[in-house]
Amino acid sequence: MKKTFLIEDLECAHCAAKMEKAIKNIDGVTDARVNFVRSSLTVEAPDEIFDRVMKQAVMECRKIEPDAEIVL
Repeated sequence: MKKTFLIEDLECAHCAAKMEKAIKNIDGVTDARVNFVRSSLTVEAPDEIFDRVMKQAVMECRKIEPDAEIVL
């Protein structure tokens, strides 16, 4: 499954790059892209674990940029 989400209050390009790297390191993620200009996140992972992956992605992003929020 591949889905794209809006990221609200993403204000730092460096943080966006760190988020992308952290999400790519989550078990099961086959691809992840954070687009700073569009404030979006695209995640690709198997359907059966996608919800778990997204919960982890949200937690990882909050560690890096506490004010940014992934709109699920």
